[in-house]
Amino acid sequence: MKTAKLLAPLLALLLGLPGMAQTDSTVFALLDLTRPGLEEVARYHAAGNDPAAADVLLAYFRNRTSVRCPGVETDAPEITPDEQRWADEALEHRFFVHSGYQPSYFYGNDIDWQYWPVRDNELRWQLHRMKWWVPMGKAYRRSGDERYAAEWCAEYLDWIRKNPLTEYDESRIGDWTSADNVYFAWRPLEVSDRLEFQIHQFLYFLPARAFDGEFLLQFLENYHRHAEHITRHFSASGNHLLFQAQRLLFAGAFFPEFRDAAHWRATGVEILNREIRKQVYDDGMQYELDPHYHLESINIFFKALQMMDANGYRGEFPAEYLTTVERMIDVHLNCSYPDYTTPLFSDNRQQEKAHLLESYREWLTVFPENALIRERATQGDEGCAPGYLSRAFRTSGFYVLRNGWDNDATVMILKAGPQAFWHCQPDNGTFEIWHRGRNFFPDSGSYVYGGDSAVLAQRNWFRQTRVHNTLTLDGRNLDATDSKCLRWETVGGTDILTVENPSYEGLAHRRTVWFVDRRFFVIEDVAAGEAAGRVALHYNLAEGQPEEELAAGRVATRFEDGNNLLVQVFGAEAAEPQEGWVSHVYRSRNPRPAYAFTAEKQPGREVRFITVLLPAERPAEAKIKAERRRGAIRVTVDGRKYVLK
Repeated sequence: MKTAKLLAPLLALLLGLPGMAQTDSTVFALLDLTRPGLEEVARYHAAGNDPAAADVLLAYFRNRTSVRCPGVETDAPEITPDEQRWADEALEHRFFVHSGYQPSYFYGNDIDWQYWPVRDNELRWQLHRMKWWVPMGKAYRRSGDERYAAEWCAEYLDWIRKNPLTEYDESRIGDWTSADNVYFAWRPLEVSDRLEFQIHQFLYFLPARAFDGEFLLQFLENYHRHAEHITRHFSASGNHLLFQAQRLLFAGAFFPEFRDAAHWRATGVEILNREIRKQVYDDGMQYELDPHYHLESINIFFKALQMMDANGYRGEFPAEYLTTVERMIDVHLNCSYPDYTTPLFSDNRQQEKAHLLESYREWLTVFPENALIRERATQGDEGCAPGYLSRAFRTSGFYVLRNGWDNDATVMILKAGPQAFWHCQPDNGTFEIWHRGRNFFPDSGSYVYGGDSAVLAQRNWFRQTRVHNTLTLDGRNLDATDSKCLRWETVGGTDILTVENPSYEGLAHRRTVWFVDRRFFVIEDVAAGEAAGRVALHYNLAEGQPEEELAAGRVATRFEDGNNLLVQVFGAEAAEPQEGWVSHVYRSRNPRPAYAFTAEKQPGREVRFITVLLPAERPAEAKIKAERRRGAIRVTVDGRKYVLK
C-alpha cells in the first residue's frame, strides 16, 4: 500500500491516466512547496520519490535559520537536576506527569497511555502533555547521547499509534472518570500544550540519527492534525481559550511551510486581540480572579507577542494590546509580597522564585521603562518601587494595604470582587497578612482539582467558605459572591477599606478594614438582614503553635524569631478551634491553627465583630480594648487610644 501511494504520482505523469494524482493525500499536500527553499522537495515529490523528498525536507529544516522560537537554546541548554532525572527515568518508561505525584509512575515496557494510578483527572490529562520530552531533548543536546533521541522518537510514534483521533464531542461526557481515552488524549488544552512544546522537541532532536526523513513526515502530519483539531474545538472562554489561541499562533509562526500556517496565525491573533478586551477588567485583572491564572494569562499574551515579533509579525498586535499587558503586570506586582510570593486565593499555588524572575526579565525587554518591573527583575539592584503604597483594583475586587515594598513591610491583600468562574472560590472578604517575611493568614489554596468522588471531596474541603478568613452563616458556603466597594480612602495616615457582599439570602456581610497608622489592622464585620442563625468569623493562621486564650477571644502566634501577631476578637459569644489545613502546592497540605468566633443572629438584628490584628514581638503581653461607641470604633492598644470612623 505504501509503495503504491509513492508510485501513484509518477505513474500518473508517465501514463497520463485520468484520476491519478489529482488528489494528493501525502504529507506534502499539507505543505506549500512553492516556498523558497522547497523547490527540490517539490521536484522529488512530483516525481513520486517521496523518500528522497523527505530527506531533502529534513535537510531544509536542519539548515533553516529564518524562523526562531524565543526561549529555546539548542547549544548546551541548561538542565536542572530534576529535568535530568525525568529524562533518565523516561528511558525506562517512568514518566514525570505531575509534580504532585512523585516519584514518577512506571507506565509499562509496552507503554500504557491509559494508565491511571490515581483517579485525579489532572494525572490523566497531563500524561498527554509529555512533560519529560523536553528534558529528554535537553539531555540529548547536552550529552549527544542518541539513546534519548531514539527513545523520544519511539515514544512519539507509540503515542500516535495508541491514541488515534476518533470522533470527538466533549459535550457528551457525563462523568470524566468513565470518559473514553480520546477525551483525555485530545482535550484541546493538552493538544495546544503539545503544539507549543513539540516545537521545543523538534529543535532539540532535529540533528539526531533517529530523526530521519520518515520520522519527519509522521511528525509533520501529526502536528498538522493537532493544529486543525484546535481550530474545530476551541474552548468557549477563559484561560483554556487563551492557551489554545497562543499555541495555534505558535504553530503558524514556527511552521510557515504549512499551507494553513497563515490561517492559524490570523486565528490566534484574532482571538487574543478579542479576548484581551473581554477577559481583562479595566483595572488589569484577568476575570477568573485567580492569581495563578492571572500570571498565566500575562505570559500567554506576552509569549504570543514574543513569537510574532521574533518572526516578523509584530504589527498584528495593536498598541492597546501592549498597554493592557503592562496593566496586567502592574496588578500582579502590586498583589505580590516582597519575597515574591502571592496570595493563595482561588486555585493559586506557590510559584518558584526563579521562574518568576525569568518571566520578569522577559517582561523587562518589552517594557524597559517600567521601574517596578525592573526593580523586581533585578531584585532591587535597578529600578525602584512606586511612590504610592496601598492600591485598590476595584473592578476585580483586589485591595492591597501596605506600608512598604521591602522585606520589613506589612502588607494585607484582601479579595472581595464580582462573581467569577470555576477557579474562583466562595471566599469574598478573605485576606492575607504578610509581615516581615511571614504570611500570618495564608489562604487555604486548592490542594487538587478534580477526579472521582474521593479526589473531588478533597478539592471541595479547600473550597469551603469557612476555611477562608471571612464570615459564614451556619457554616455554609456563600450563596452569592458579588462584593461592592463602599469606601477606599486614606485619613491621617490610616488606610480605610469597606466592602459589602450579599453573602446569603437575607444576610449581607459588610467588612471595614482600618490599617491604623499603617502599623496594625482593625476589622469590623457586620452581618445584617432578616436571616437568622449562627454567624461565625473565621481566622485561619499560619502553620505553627498558637497561644490559646479562646475564652478571652484572643489567640497569638509564638514564633521563636519574635515575628508574631495577635488576633483579638470582640463581640463573639463563643470561640473554638476548628480543623485547619493549607495547601501551598498541588497535593501537598499542612495542618494549621484555625478558629471560629461565633454569635447568634436574630431576624432583622445585626451581629457585629471587631478584630484587632497586631504585629508584635510579644503579642501575649499586649493590652487591647475595642468597642463601637458614638458612631466610631474606639481602640486602645497598650494605653494608646485610637478613634476610627
